[in-house]
Amino acid sequence: MDKHFENLDWSLVQAFLAVAEGGSLSAAARMLNASQPTLGRQIKALEVQLRAELFHRQPRGYALTSTGADLVAPARAMRDAVQQIALTAAGQQARLAGSVRISASVAVAADHLPAIVARIRQLEPQIEIEIAPTDDSHNLLFREADIALRMYRPTQLDLVTKHLGDVALGMFAARTYLQTHGQPRGIDDILDHEFVGYDHDDRIIAGFRAAGLDVDRSFFKIRCDHHATYWALVRAGCGIGFAQRVIGQADPAVALIDLGFPLPKLPIWLTAHAAMRQTPRIKRVWDLLEQGLRPLVS
Repeated sequence: MDKHFENLDWSLVQAFLAVAEGGSLSAAARMLNASQPTLGRQIKALEVQLRAELFHRQPRGYALTSTGADLVAPARAMRDAVQQIALTAAGQQARLAGSVRISASVAVAADHLPAIVARIRQLEPQIEIEIAPTDDSHNLLFREADIALRMYRPTQLDLVTKHLGDVALGMFAARTYLQTHGQPRGIDDILDHEFVGYDHDDRIIAGFRAAGLDVDRSFFKIRCDHHATYWALVRAGCGIGFAQRVIGQADPAVALIDLGFPLPKLPIWLTAHAAMRQTPRIKRVWDLLEQGLRPLVS
């Protein structure tokens, strides 16, 4: 190997890849939390080491040369290798202590995790728990979470997954709403009632259509994707809504509406990166999450 290419510094390749993907020094600086002058010097140092021009400097950013474009794929492979080294090293940590970051949907994080986390803290006081409530998919491959609770089966490679079961859904309305609007008696009554829908999420619309009711977004006069706000709107009598049965049936402000046909169920999957799954603290939290969530599923 040419001596100019030996001992290639990952930080230089990382700077190159950030600029290539971001298109400018400013975008790369935000990605890496570094200064633009530092990144500029790193790009120049890499070009000197490789004896090749990697970018065309333009007024509005950096454009890859043909050589630079050819280097993007191997640079990404190098990034993947560095991340795999970090994951594998972290997976070998033996202490039953440290932090575990859990990603879960807003509903699960708010309604189910607090009691489970309280038990984890009681049993394992040396383990710190971080909760990331989000309905977006956090990438376990990049350590944005150690364990994820998903309402669908993850398909990424290098992940360990376990289906815990399915959560039953129910249709609910505030008792004040039912006093004013009456109780729906069957599926034919549904279109005469007010419903609280989602804003961007189309799952409720898909459920209506699966039941033979051709509705669109405009059918729902009130729309909200945020779980806590959505449920507050239902409780306030703004319309009929949907929730996990275990949540709705524990709320005295609402009543279950059973029209005699089953609603879809939500699957719950526990997920972790394969390299981290056997880390003692993560394995322990995984097991306690599984124990805590089991009573909720069928």
